[in-house]
Amino acid sequence: MGASRMREGAKLQFARHLRREMTDAERHLWRHLRLKQIDGHRFRRQHPVGPYIVDFVCIERGLVVEVDGGQHAMSTSDPLRNQYLEKEGLATLRFWNHDVLGNIDGVIAVLRDTLASVRPHPSLPPRAGEGAKGTIA
Repeated sequence: MGASRMREGAKLQFARHLRREMTDAERHLWRHLRLKQIDGHRFRRQHPVGPYIVDFVCIERGLVVEVDGGQHAMSTSDPLRNQYLEKEGLATLRFWNHDVLGNIDGVIAVLRDTLASVRPHPSLPPRAGEGAKGTIA
């Protein structure tokens, strides 16, 4: 059964399982995402979003990062997933396993550029100085 049909409790258990059983490429990317290593942005791994479990998400910037193997080359469900995530205000970046494993510097550069260009997720309140009205004396 896919994550999109699971009850919420079962989905959380499955997400925990996926965290323990990450692919080599996911594990490699996680080493670079964890502990706010990319310009201070916090990422979560194997995180439930609606009916899906995404590989990585920076909620602050509304950015989902998926690491895909060959099974995604002809996937008919990925466009539906992307469509759902977009409706939720989340942009999706997809990287192939071989890119993550063989060109992590290029992947990190794309992530940095994207994080710098996307706006904070619309459901988050503005930080001090970011769109806050009024003046501080």
